[in-house]
Amino acid sequence: MRIEVAGSTHVGMKRNHNEDNFLMLPEEHLFIVADGMGGHSSGEIASRIAVDELGEFYKMTSKDQDSTWPFKMDKQRNYDENRLATGIKLANARIFERASSESKYKGMGTTIVSVHFTSDVAYVGHVGDSRVYFFRAGALKQITEDHSLLNDYLKAKKLSPEEVENFPHKNVIVRALGMKESVQVDVAKVEPQVGDIFLLCSDGLSGMVTDAQMQEILARTPELDKACSQLIDMANAAGGNDNVTCILARYHAN
Repeated sequence: MRIEVAGSTHVGMKRNHNEDNFLMLPEEHLFIVADGMGGHSSGEIASRIAVDELGEFYKMTSKDQDSTWPFKMDKQRNYDENRLATGIKLANARIFERASSESKYKGMGTTIVSVHFTSDVAYVGHVGDSRVYFFRAGALKQITEDHSLLNDYLKAKKLSPEEVENFPHKNVIVRALGMKESVQVDVAKVEPQVGDIFLLCSDGLSGMVTDAQMQEILARTPELDKACSQLIDMANAAGGNDNVTCILARYHAN
């Protein structure tokens, strides 16, 4: 198995600092995007802790598969699902501890999306409203489900496109790392095919660029680094209201 990857982040057009962080660990087949919140520099701290802790957990467990985990395994999940969920829970605990012990970081948190590739399965773990999509045979499909107030409303009752557009609390997320001592982690499985591209992004991209526009860029731009740049440029051209982060990972069998 080989993963071809490109990633980039941009502060956007309205913010004066970047609270997004991303990590690409090709040797672990692990890719992560986190979108921090909390104002000042605390959102940046939270997202950095998230990507670093999850990355370090994978490095540790690769070297020593018998190492003791900080959380019990969920019997409903297999080893790889548990590994990803545990790493994200560990990141949550670290952020919560930091926010609780230092008053300047009180209330900080972050979203996280991550993809870990094994030989035949891509495991997608996430908390918050950052997203993972996959692109196959010219079509883009969203894998994750936003943990947001807007999405809760959409599930509870159908909103018209105009109501969605004018929804007053679009940026309110209902689940994030660092907000509570424990967190529920969603883990999905995808069986990748050769040539599939996985797109990980913060809502600075998905909130400014439509799925159809993302699909069009991926369809016409086979070079991942160029596609990544074009996606970020399009978000900024649309207003760039938030930090914009994107990772593209293409699956190869060997």
